[in-house]
Amino acid sequence: MIALSALLAGCAPSPAPTPTPTGFASEEEAFAAAEATYRAYVDALNEVDLADPATFEPVYALTSGELNDLDRKSFSEMHASGTLVSGRTEVLSIEGSQVSDDSITLDVCTDVSDVHVVDADGNSLVSDDRKDLQSTRVSVAQVDELLALTKIEPRAEDEPCASPRP
Repeated sequence: MIALSALLAGCAPSPAPTPTPTGFASEEEAFAAAEATYRAYVDALNEVDLADPATFEPVYALTSGELNDLDRKSFSEMHASGTLVSGRTEVLSIEGSQVSDDSITLDVCTDVSDVHVVDADGNSLVSDDRKDLQSTRVSVAQVDELLALTKIEPRAEDEPCASPRP
């Protein structure tokens, strides 16, 4: 009788997970989806060829609102002026920060030491004080059934990135 009770107890339906306000089953699921979206954005940025506006489209597809407007304006201006970008941004770390009613916030550390930006004459456009490790806060929101980045802003000076991986 005890064995039968134990077996039947294992068959009881488990309670359904309570969805987060963003529609994910858990914060972990929301953070994982937001991280995947951010990594896709960095991959798309790394593939941009400023001489070929068609390469901008994957970036635009992963952004919305002000960030989308900013990316469109920046790429258009750089394309028109003959700016060249070389190198790749590397994501060093991503940590889930917050899930709210309308967005997911990530704290991100990227290494941009390999990224070079030059004007049409070959002069560097990279500021001398640019930090190789960029500590940013990224907002991701659901837009038309998909996740999109809506904001990328620097984190506070007292929230630096961890050292790059060896």
